[in-house]
Amino acid sequence: MPAFGNFRMKKACIFNPYWDSLGGGERYTAAFVKFLLDQGWQVDIFWPGDISPQILDRFGLDISRAKFISHPYHSLSTTPYSLLFWLSDGSLPISFAKKTIIHLQFPFQNIHGHSFANFVKSRSYTFVVNSLFTKSAIDSEFSVDSHVVYPPIDTTQFTAGKKHNHILYIGRFSQLTQLKNHSVLIDAFRNLHPHLPNWKLILAGGTTVGSDPQYLSGLKTQARGLPVDIVTDPSYSKIRDLCSQAKIFWSASGYSPTHSPTPLQTEHFGITVVEAMAAGAVPVITNLGGHREIVVPGDSGFLWDNPSELQSFTVRLASDPSLFNLLSQKAIDRSKIFDIQKFNQKLSKLI
Repeated sequence: MPAFGNFRMKKACIFNPYWDSLGGGERYTAAFVKFLLDQGWQVDIFWPGDISPQILDRFGLDISRAKFISHPYHSLSTTPYSLLFWLSDGSLPISFAKKTIIHLQFPFQNIHGHSFANFVKSRSYTFVVNSLFTKSAIDSEFSVDSHVVYPPIDTTQFTAGKKHNHILYIGRFSQLTQLKNHSVLIDAFRNLHPHLPNWKLILAGGTTVGSDPQYLSGLKTQARGLPVDIVTDPSYSKIRDLCSQAKIFWSASGYSPTHSPTPLQTEHFGITVVEAMAAGAVPVITNLGGHREIVVPGDSGFLWDNPSELQSFTVRLASDPSLFNLLSQKAIDRSKIFDIQKFNQKLSKLI
């Protein structure tokens, strides 16, 4: 371990089995890595290959000073490390690091959290979750008192530009775990198009792990004849531009017309919602999951329970510039409570 005088560099180990998906959990993990690097830590990421250029392109986070180490999980030794950050798929490691942080992005249920082995391990670890919604499930599952650290959004990177009649949604083109429901948005826009003829719907999202080419193809067929743009694998810069120009941000995540969604099927937080709000887009999103922690209904956006409400809220915003301007500014103000500085402050207390 490098030593400089009396200073011995602290070492952290990062384990995330989903780096190839570059989703919300990977963004959360990368932000944690950058925080450690900025604090002078040596950071080892267990992953077969340096993907820091892809992380910079997708999330705008430079973690190139971290070291990527190719090791299978079963040979992972935590003994040399002061800190282990473990993004969990529901499992808990055997860790001998001085400090072990278990981060859970999903509100897992019925995964044997109360087993004897997990109970023993969990007594020594610090649990961190991405929302109060996730916390309610995790605390019950593992009998812990987890810490809510909202996902990091650098709100200074998102600013309102010249607004266009754009409705935007950003979310992975997949129904693998969460119900992203792009088709619900296209149907709603088809109904609205005669009333809002000068408006456009933009659907942007990743097509990496968990995405289905047939799902994406079906959406393109469904949108045929409508002013709907489908943007695949947008860069961080592209996302900023889309948010800057959009007036309204939609989400149908978790919605089901036939049954109540399970916690796993809903949005556990909603990073792209906050990014759009920071750029002055007014959110009109499902009244489910972590969305309820982001939007104050009628003040910084709207929460809807059925597609009819989605459409009526949208018409109100589109037809009333004063209302749009008021809620747009309120959305910007509201986004600041999720800024990356709050993320860093909470992490500094935990480690």
